[in-house]
Amino acid sequence: MSGDAAPAGPAAALNRRSIFAWALYDFGSSAFTTLVVTFIFSVYFTRRIATDPQHGTVLWTRAVNISAFVVAMVTPVLGAIADFTSRKKLFLLICTLQCSICTALLFFVSTGTTTRALILFVLANIAFEASSVFYNAFLPEISTRDNIGRISGMGWALGYSGGLLCLVVALGMIRGWLPQTNDLHIRSTNLLVALWVALFSIPFFLFIKEKPAERTGSIAALTVEGFRRIAATLGHLRTYREAAKLLLARLIYNDGLVTVFAFASIFAAAVFGLETDEIIIMGIAINVVAGIGAFSLGFLNDRIGGKRTIAITLIVLIIAAAIGATAANRTIFWVAAMILGFMVGPNQSASRSLLGLFIPQDKDAEFFGFFSFSGRLASIAGPFVYGTVLSSSGSQRWAMASIIPFFIVGLIVLSFVDEKKGMELVRQVPAQLQE
Repeated sequence: MSGDAAPAGPAAALNRRSIFAWALYDFGSSAFTTLVVTFIFSVYFTRRIATDPQHGTVLWTRAVNISAFVVAMVTPVLGAIADFTSRKKLFLLICTLQCSICTALLFFVSTGTTTRALILFVLANIAFEASSVFYNAFLPEISTRDNIGRISGMGWALGYSGGLLCLVVALGMIRGWLPQTNDLHIRSTNLLVALWVALFSIPFFLFIKEKPAERTGSIAALTVEGFRRIAATLGHLRTYREAAKLLLARLIYNDGLVTVFAFASIFAAAVFGLETDEIIIMGIAINVVAGIGAFSLGFLNDRIGGKRTIAITLIVLIIAAAIGATAANRTIFWVAAMILGFMVGPNQSASRSLLGLFIPQDKDAEFFGFFSFSGRLASIAGPFVYGTVLSSSGSQRWAMASIIPFFIVGLIVLSFVDEKKGMELVRQVPAQLQE
């Protein structure tokens, strides 16, 4: 991790450029989760591609489960290999290209192509989620302990801004820029996302520097080394106990976050009958408040600490989720959605920056691989519970209410994290444990 002293002169300008290029990647990649996972393609799949909306929702939960499981299994290994070979940018490039290409191919799915649509979505979603491991691993390299919360918050805020602008363009496409024949106006939004992701990733690969790879080897050897380093990291987690507690807490509460955003638009369409353009408008509003929340509470994070910031967001998320699940009309649901949107950015940003303070040097990608592991492994349980409750009860409201316990239990586990002790451990642990 970089030192605490802020750079000056040309170094400061270079660092600002790196920070902006890093955050701009989030600006581009957020289009995928905003349009494909949350607000447009997910609803299109359940309404038009699947045989019926309820069956389509259950299939969508399983697709999210599969991609989450794959990412949870492979990203810790990939993170370890990336650290060992100093090839985080290469791994990120591969993930970015896979996400963009598979998303573009979603343009060609239509009614009756359920299997093809699910396969392409799973491949794109795996690449998107895996990319976050390598992207997040650069955060400690471009920040200091004094500004990591603000920089992380800026990344989330710019990400929500990217999702917002992409939604605005998509709204124009759906409301009249393109013909509706064969759902062309909706399917074309996948091409928009693919281009958006690829275009805004370019500055990252141009301006973010990574030290040259000093260690290479065969795929088999690198894989063995990856597992060896993971085993070592698991052992180190007994030493870095606060990081381990944080990862466990996030494994639980992130389940609620992933589920609510993966199925909020499906819930709104099923319970309140919102059409695609209405869902997009709601998505635009959510992204506005989410960006404001991520940016503004990034400063709060630096002032009161990551643990307190996360705790505040979880308490509010519990209340908002309860309101949304029991909302009697669209207006109340809108209020709950805005509150959820305002809190989800700060929650994710504070989680990321707090882990950045708990991890040892030269193991950024490896620990953020576990960060992704904690998020994605949890993402298996949330959508699975949502789909199971829906299929057994037939009620979207009960399914949405099933996410609340994840926030509650995650908050309880978080209460055992000692932020000050976690930062002290990184400085005090003997250097040989960080090698």
